[in-house]
Amino acid sequence: MDKVPSRDKIRIGSNVLIVQKQDQRTGALTEGTVKRILTSSNFHPHGIKVELEGGKVGRVQKIS
Repeated sequence: MDKVPSRDKIRIGSNVLIVQKQDQRTGALTEGTVKRILTSSNFHPHGIKVELEGGKVGRVQKIS
């Protein structure tokens, strides 16, 4: 799997693909627009945690 994007690559309003907590086993990705960045460190091995417009929360796997 590719390296997940670091926090400095993710912007409010970016279109991203996240994996939600309940989808971590299957790896199912959800697309959306970043509303808030929840992880304070610049890097997390499983992805930076964000909240999307609409309230879904997950870890960024790709910037689309």
